[in-house]
Amino acid sequence: MVALVEPQSLGLDALEETARHDLSRLNYPPANWVPERTGPDGKRILDVLVVGAGMCGQTAGYALQREGIRHIRVIERNGHGHEGPWNTTARMPILRSPKHLTGPDLGVPSLTFRAWYEAQHGRDGWEKLYKIDRLDWLRYLLWVRRVVDLQVENGVGLDKVEPAGDLLKAILSTGETIFVRKLVMANGRDGAGGFRWPSFPSFDPADPRRAGRVFHTLEEIDFGKLVGKRLGVLGVLATAIDNACTALEAGAAEAICYARRPHLPQVNKAKGVSFPGFQRGQGMLDDDWRWKIYTYMLSAASPPPHESVLRAQRLKGFSFHFGEPWLDLVIESEGVTVTTTKGTERFDVVLMGTGFDVDLSRVQELAAFAPATKRWADMRTSEEAQANAEAARYPYLGRGFELVEKEPGRAKEIGPLLGNIHLFNWGSILSHGALAGDIPGLFVGATRVAQAISHDLFAADVAQHVQNMMDLEDPELAPTDYFVPRDKRTGTL
Repeated sequence: MVALVEPQSLGLDALEETARHDLSRLNYPPANWVPERTGPDGKRILDVLVVGAGMCGQTAGYALQREGIRHIRVIERNGHGHEGPWNTTARMPILRSPKHLTGPDLGVPSLTFRAWYEAQHGRDGWEKLYKIDRLDWLRYLLWVRRVVDLQVENGVGLDKVEPAGDLLKAILSTGETIFVRKLVMANGRDGAGGFRWPSFPSFDPADPRRAGRVFHTLEEIDFGKLVGKRLGVLGVLATAIDNACTALEAGAAEAICYARRPHLPQVNKAKGVSFPGFQRGQGMLDDDWRWKIYTYMLSAASPPPHESVLRAQRLKGFSFHFGEPWLDLVIESEGVTVTTTKGTERFDVVLMGTGFDVDLSRVQELAAFAPATKRWADMRTSEEAQANAEAARYPYLGRGFELVEKEPGRAKEIGPLLGNIHLFNWGSILSHGALAGDIPGLFVGATRVAQAISHDLFAADVAQHVQNMMDLEDPELAPTDYFVPRDKRTGTL
């Protein structure tokens, strides 16, 4: 992790003033319109709890405020400057996305990354920029968060959610218990499951001997302790390569990336779905189309960016071993022995670049709800689910990213509450596409989840809203000769 210093410049100060003025022109934030409710504890019920303040969580919070939903809380387990992967487990020097992409700005030009960058480096600097520096992206996100005045509670996590009548009871890591109407799980790429660990006869990721010997590439790693070490890396995609390069740049002696496949994937199919029609349209398609699209996407895999491969090619000690899957892994007192289809290798340290799983049964916060939640396996034939086991585990979400009951009416206490839990993380990809994790779809995704919550909150209190409309007394004509006091009018006007 890097000690993050947010940029200061006269240009950025001027841009911040412009952005705030632009927001005021858009009447941001609108007044809160959601009626207050009191919970079982006698306190005001929270309308929305957003879990996670990384790119997705902060943009969802901003989108909710734009909808006039103001009584929200955004919590983030990590400290300030460590939201999301950018300053923790992301180990690429630059973002993989093109520099021109927008999303966290929600359509406000003065809040775009380009505006932020040009304010400090000018238009010439923007033209010369190849791709976005990873930590610059984090600095930019934190700047947007400050300008839109989104309050984030760092150092606060969600431990558990339980049903509480028609409400959700959230137990926070601080020991606080709060009652909420809507929950947005915006807790990252591993937030819908967890690390994916390969299954080997002699390896258990819970083995305490793993410490310092076997790491998942999405864990915190002290690369300074790998100086002079020989590393075996399982995986050849972006994260695996970036971790291998980071280790070599920190002084490791050798890093070998292993793959079952005979060569690297060659085509990033995600580029074929990064346009507004696809981003807006996939979640509206029927199940057959959505299943077809993302079972193909999951099986195709994306190549590592050429920048990552070029970075690796330049480093002494780096190599690929293609067509050599691992069969077993044994942790020993002085290292790790790996058995492959071609022999046995001894490493000082092993890195598992095997990604993450989507499996709600592994999400401890939602343990009370997972058994009743519909998955894509429940919507496909058993043959289809068996042939696409990974896709089959994804939750089947509604139009607003909400969980759906597997068997309507069966889970009496839990079922009606599932629609109040919105999964705005990578677990939504099969239902909605990459709207909650990738920059290109963020504008569509954050807007969609905020509007869905707005619809639900309005519908739940529609009787009160209509009564308020009927009771409204606005003496528009008082300054004129034609004003009639309420008690002297005829009809409802």
